[in-house]
Amino acid sequence: MKKNRKQICVIGLGQFGAELASDLAKHSDVLAIDSSEERVNTVSDTVQRAMMLDARDFSALRSVVTADFDEAIVSLGETLEASVLCTLHLKKIGVGNIRCKALNEDHAEILEAIGANEIIFPERETARRVAAHIINPNLLDFVPIEEDYRVMEVSPPESFIGRTLMELNVRGRFGIFVMAVKRENGGGFVFLPGPDYRVSGGDSLVMIGKEKDLLSIKS
Repeated sequence: MKKNRKQICVIGLGQFGAELASDLAKHSDVLAIDSSEERVNTVSDTVQRAMMLDARDFSALRSVVTADFDEAIVSLGETLEASVLCTLHLKKIGVGNIRCKALNEDHAEILEAIGANEIIFPERETARRVAAHIINPNLLDFVPIEEDYRVMEVSPPESFIGRTLMELNVRGRFGIFVMAVKRENGGGFVFLPGPDYRVSGGDSLVMIGKEKDLLSIKS
């Protein structure tokens, strides 16, 4: 594996794990692991390495995963025993950052107690994104930061088109801050746009603020 790219191990290649491994492999060196040959074969052409292995077996896991890996993602949420054992093994191996998919809050507490650095609830995050898009159709994407603060990419409503950021006064009116503008027609990014920046119809606004305030920006 190339040293200048992040080394990531994805264990568990169900729908979530397989998609995650394939996406990560576009920018990182990914080792994908599952006990199912069929699942391993589904990602073998899209990741750097794919192996059939039982992650509950410490010796087997240690033979392919080392402390040199930057991160490991445990996507074995279907079975509590497998994800707990795998997380324990990864901690013992010395992997620095371990993210785990959890079935529920109790499962999450156990995983955190044994060393998981981050808990992932894919269905919950998907539901939140769908709800946010329903509430505000202009919303293109968002990233949670802390508590109820978010970074969101929003298509500007009609009332924004042709007006400058100073005229819109989004900070005063909504309590949010425009961090960047993605220009229309592949025009690149304008980072920290000035108050005289005039919003065009094809722009996307990257803004930070409280989720309720960001979602209040509508046509």
